[in-house]
Amino acid sequence: MSSSLQRRLGTADATVLGLAAMLGTGVFAVWAPAAAAAGPWLLLAVVLAGVVAACNAASTADLAVAHPESGGGYVYGRARLSPGAGRLAGVAFLVGKTASAAAAAGVFGSYVLPSAPLPAAVMVIVAVTVLNTAGVRWTSRGAYALVGGTLAVLLVVVAIGLLGPEAAPVSTAATPDVEPVPTRGGVFGVLTAAGLVFFAFAGYARIATLGEEVRDPRRTLRRAIALALGIALVTYLLVAAALLAGLGSGRLATEAAPLVAVVDGGEASALGVLVRAGAAVAAGSALLSVLVGVSRTTLAMARRGELPTALATISSRGTPWRADVLGGLVAIGVAALAGPVAAIALSACSVLVYYGVINLAALRLPLEDRSWPRWTSWLGLLLCAGLAAMLPTQQVVTTAVALAVGWVLCTVLGRSATGEAGAG
Repeated sequence: MSSSLQRRLGTADATVLGLAAMLGTGVFAVWAPAAAAAGPWLLLAVVLAGVVAACNAASTADLAVAHPESGGGYVYGRARLSPGAGRLAGVAFLVGKTASAAAAAGVFGSYVLPSAPLPAAVMVIVAVTVLNTAGVRWTSRGAYALVGGTLAVLLVVVAIGLLGPEAAPVSTAATPDVEPVPTRGGVFGVLTAAGLVFFAFAGYARIATLGEEVRDPRRTLRRAIALALGIALVTYLLVAAALLAGLGSGRLATEAAPLVAVVDGGEASALGVLVRAGAAVAAGSALLSVLVGVSRTTLAMARRGELPTALATISSRGTPWRADVLGGLVAIGVAALAGPVAAIALSACSVLVYYGVINLAALRLPLEDRSWPRWTSWLGLLLCAGLAAMLPTQQVVTTAVALAVGWVLCTVLGRSATGEAGAG
């Protein structure tokens, strides 16, 4: 079996894979908890999340060009800071993205089979894991159709929300249950909401993990990250504006399926079925991209002995199939233990830690290797720390425990592997 991945993806492929991760779970699930925190200032929270994402993307793009191999922040942290910093980034990415995959599966289950969402969530994780083991080219082709379908559905929602009549208010008793998020309001509420909305932007990390699989990494990675982020920001601003116009911030904060509520409250309620189908498609799209990113970081860590080396096996199809399977199994476990909103907060907190390490690593790049000024990395670092601290306390504590345990386990495995190599 081969020990390296094949360089066969172009700019369009990488951009669509990033969009598949961004235009997925978040755009269907993040608005209620974000509106509960920010209220009528939701659009400001979206802009702030976009600023954080842009700073992080600048650091990620420069590092991805300097280190064009799979692994993303794990590789960057090791190369530019220390093995321990790389380990923290790797663990944060794995925790954050498996939580993201679980959230995507939860959205799929709640839309496709609301009477039994967990079996449906497990089913879609299994199906996507099988697709991922078939290879990146198959995944990228599927992502084109999935992203196109998701954008079409979101355009319908935007048109109805902005141009149609305001939806009639409903009683709390008739509103689906939504996992609670602290209602803070003011500046703190906007920061909490921005941290949650950032979850929806974090898919461009998926592009960075493709460093070993894209043609002409210097040109491809920078363009793909910028394109994916720009398209996502415009889309989220339009969707948020449509939801505020169609529902108002008060009702939006209580809706488990706000995009469906906007369509049902307008003059084209029959399109609610289309939106539900679009949510299922988007969840599948997110899973296709996120689980591939998880397996590539797992591969990079296994190659260095910080995860079991058996996970570094590359199949005849050019995919790390054991890492793919493990990622799917962990995502199933998280989906069984946490609801979609809790999984979103856990993912957001972990990914903000991940990008904190990336911004620190980018500050160590020489000026000739940077396309963006150093202040973007400083701003990204400060905003990552601030938004992570403002997320719901339970998820912040859970994230801290998960990262600490994962870091210690990987450290022990890494030292054991080093010792065995030295003895050999």
